[in-house]
Amino acid sequence: MSRVRKNLKSRGLLALTAAGVLALSACSGSGGKESEEDPGAKTERIKVAMVTHSGPGDTFWDIVQKGAKAAAAKSNVDFSYSADPDGGKQAQLVQAEIDKKVDGIIVTFAKPDALKDVVARATAAKIPVVSINSGADVSAKFGAIAHFGQDEAIAGEAAGRELAAIGAKRALCVIHEQGNVGLEDRCAGAKKTFGGEMENLFVQGTNMPQVKSSITAKLQADKDVDGILTLGAPFAATAVDSVKETSSKAKVATFDMNKDLVASIKAGTIQFAVDQQPYLQGYGAVDQLWLLKNNGNTVGGGRPVLTGPAIVTKDNAAAIEPFAVGGTR
Repeated sequence: MSRVRKNLKSRGLLALTAAGVLALSACSGSGGKESEEDPGAKTERIKVAMVTHSGPGDTFWDIVQKGAKAAAAKSNVDFSYSADPDGGKQAQLVQAEIDKKVDGIIVTFAKPDALKDVVARATAAKIPVVSINSGADVSAKFGAIAHFGQDEAIAGEAAGRELAAIGAKRALCVIHEQGNVGLEDRCAGAKKTFGGEMENLFVQGTNMPQVKSSITAKLQADKDVDGILTLGAPFAATAVDSVKETSSKAKVATFDMNKDLVASIKAGTIQFAVDQQPYLQGYGAVDQLWLLKNNGNTVGGGRPVLTGPAIVTKDNAAAIEPFAVGGTR
């Protein structure tokens, strides 16, 4: 992780620590003494909608929502969630929230061109927009007041170095959603620092049997593959199954975590994970909209609020496991 922090500093990006972002919660109460029976904020109830590019079955977004719901419960926010991996359909969902006149919208910019116009309509309607997870480079340009996530290129570079450190020479970077600029940036960053050969393998992320079939076929066709980098926890587990089925020598690593993945890291079946703290993304985004509505506050100064990357390996997995089991890492 020290290597990652050096990179963050060298790129001159704003990095707020998890503790710093969570300190927002101290500002999100009523300011007075709260009763034990009703610990929530006494402020006017507001409606916040989150619209992401999530596909079915991606546990990453369960963690994002858990963070968002925790912040919403604390701050008297009516929170709703919707998603579609198709950029055009995601934009339609955002428009539906504009039509409902919600008080704030949280979006992902995985397919930024598809969201540009509808986000402009939101801001024109005086609805503040916060972006999370993907699109840090376009967030402010498109009118979002803040962005919570990681720099995907820097995270990819960290993953490439870790993959090289475990001895891989020829690796696959498994992209589970074509056209997602964040995923492509991860693989490009990993390829930059890996030092060996790295090939992108595109799979259909909404169809896990197809994902397994594609990885298995590639391992059967190329016996020299000794590393697999997936871009989400569920895909890492599937890659491990493909490795076992083909008796491949490939070592599996991934981006993002869930409780099962941490156990796999401890067991050694997955080498490491690049964690961007999705709970913190959801929590921070809801808190930001509450703070703007009630205090006029914004965070980040127009730059991304970085929630990662953090590298989780066998050495530190045990310390993180209780939080992964609890659904906050």
